Amino acid sequence: MGNRTRTIKAGLLAMLIVIGLGIEHGKAHAAETEVLTVAGGCFWCVEADFEKVEGVIEAVSGYTGGNVKNPTYKEVTRGGTGHYEAVEIRFNPKKVSARQLYDLFFRSVDPLDAGGQFCDRGESYRTAIFVSDTAQKQAAEAAKAKAEKELGKAVVTPILKAGAFYEAEDYHQDYYKGEKLILTRFGPKTQASAYERYRDACQRDERVRDLWGQDAPFVN
Repeated sequence: MGNRTRTIKAGLLAMLIVIGLGIEHGKAHAAETEVLTVAGGCFWCVEADFEKVEGVIEAVSGYTGGNVKNPTYKEVTRGGTGHYEAVEIRFNPKKVSARQLYDLFFRSVDPLDAGGQFCDRGESYRTAIFVSDTAQKQAAEAAKAKAEKELGKAVVTPILKAGAFYEAEDYHQDYYKGEKLILTRFGPKTQASAYERYRDACQRDERVRDLWGQDAPFVN
C-alpha cells in the first residue's frame, strides 16, 4: 500500500469519526431537550417570564390550536382562525420538569378568566395547555388540580391535544428585550420599553399578584 493510499484512508477515517461524533452530540442534545406548549394571553409576556426560568433553553412565540395554516398575527388577533397566541417552551428536563413548568404557568396567568387575559380580550388571548403525550397530560392535570385547590375555584384553562405550532413573525420573538426603535402612543420607544409600558398598562402583574400573592413567580 502506497503512502498516498494510506494518507487518503487515514483522512477518510478521521472524517467519519468527526461525523460520528457530531451525530452522537446531536442525539445527546436532543435527549436533553423537551418541549411543551402553553397559551397565557400575550405571548410576549409568557416568553419573557419563562426565559427567566433555570433549565429553560428558549421560549418561542407562535400560534396553535386553530384551523388555519401559517396564520399571521393580524389574522389570529382579528379572530376566526381558532388559534391561540401560544409559546413553545424548550427545556432541559434534567434541570426543570414539565410539572414544575406547568405549576409556574398557572401562577403566571389568571386561570379563572375564560374570555382572554387581563386587558387582552378575545379567543386568541385565552389560556390553554397543549399536551403531546400521556406524561404531559398527567403533569398538566396535576398542576391544574393543585391550582384549583389553592384558589378554591374552578380553573377554566383547558388541557388540549397539541397540534401544529406556527412560529410567529420574527419581530415578535424576544420582543421584550428588543432594542429596535418603534413609534408608540407614548412616543418613540425601544421594543423593550414599549413592552414594559404595555405590561404595566394591562395590569397583568397586579392581577396575578391579587390571585397568587407570594406564590406568583414572576411578579416583583
